[in-house]
Amino acid sequence: MSADDKKRRAAAAALEHIELEGVIGVGTGSTANHFIDALARVKHKIDGAVASSEASAQRLKGHGIPVLDLNAVGDLSVYVDGADEATRHLHLIKGGGGALTREKIVAGASHRFVCIADDSKLVDVLGTFPLPIEVIPMGRSFVARQLVKRGGNPAWREGFVTDNGNQILDIHGLEILEPTKLEDELNDIPGIVTVGIFALRPADLLILGTETGVQVLD
Repeated sequence: MSADDKKRRAAAAALEHIELEGVIGVGTGSTANHFIDALARVKHKIDGAVASSEASAQRLKGHGIPVLDLNAVGDLSVYVDGADEATRHLHLIKGGGGALTREKIVAGASHRFVCIADDSKLVDVLGTFPLPIEVIPMGRSFVARQLVKRGGNPAWREGFVTDNGNQILDIHGLEILEPTKLEDELNDIPGIVTVGIFALRPADLLILGTETGVQVLD
């Protein structure tokens, strides 16, 4: 079974673990796209969705699902999104698609965060996947130097601009043994908009697509 099939399996299973009513928060990326496609089959049961990126907003609209402004709807009951890495403690690395800031906002505004992924994303320690950090453009080099001091090897994602008009640094070589502590520390560095560690607000449920079905961690 391909990784894409496993992602599709996890996305379909997410519909069984959420209450379909009101407004749903929806993430960004290949696994989230599978969830949007699955959500389209039951779109009559929801009032609409808040998207964490322009790309997801367009996909939702393409399925005829109303896309709403988070400022207008307030807190959400549930947010469904993928991850680049996840641990059994439900700590995540996100931001491979560059939407980490909006993803963190929607996750923070949601009472329940359901993460969906294929089983290859489950790791013992975060950091093999380069840690994405969204930065204010003028602070990019300064932020990079601060990450070098912490043992990281920053790479500028050249040619990529986030939906917020900012840039991304991908930090290689980090072994993130204390995700909550590191996320807290990096949040204090001037120029960082968002760090792609989701530990201060982790997932509430992790659904992994596997060869034999789905594995659910909570």
